[in-house]
Amino acid sequence: MAYKGYTAHVEADVADGLLVGRLAGINDVVGFHAETVEGLTPAFYEAVDDYIAACAVVPKAPEKPQPISFG
Repeated sequence: MAYKGYTAHVEADVADGLLVGRLAGINDVVGFHAETVEGLTPAFYEAVDDYIAACAVVPKAPEKPQPISFG
């Protein structure tokens, strides 16, 4: 998943019946969840947009994802 330069890691939470995601490559903790695969994309987009908006209110610059390097 990618949106506005952000990507996400998604895992299944079997106990709660949810798909749970977190923005990848940043130190701030930004999560989202959905009950279906179809619901993941809008939840992810909303999380990114909310994160950017919340940073503007604080004010602080939203973290930019760090590139992943493979050894």
